[in-house]
Amino acid sequence: MVIDPTLLSILACPQDKGPLLLVGDEVLYNPRLRRAYPIEKGIPVLLIDEAVDVDDATHEDYAARGVGSGG
Repeated sequence: MVIDPTLLSILACPQDKGPLLLVGDEVLYNPRLRRAYPIEKGIPVLLIDEAVDVDDATHEDYAARGVGSGG
C-alpha cells in the first residue's frame, strides 16, 4: 500500500517538524536527524520512541530512494 501524495505532503517529523521522505512502502525517513519511522500495514507510526537511528550506508540508500513530502 502506497501513502497518498496528499497525506505525504502534510506529514512531518514529530521531533523536528520537518518534511519526511517516503522510502518504498517501508519507512518515512528524516534525513536531517537520520531517523526512520516505520510504516505498519500502510499506517505511518510517527512516534519518536518508535523511530530508528540509521547508519551511514542506510542513510545513503534512503536518501537516494526517498520521495520527498514537499514539507
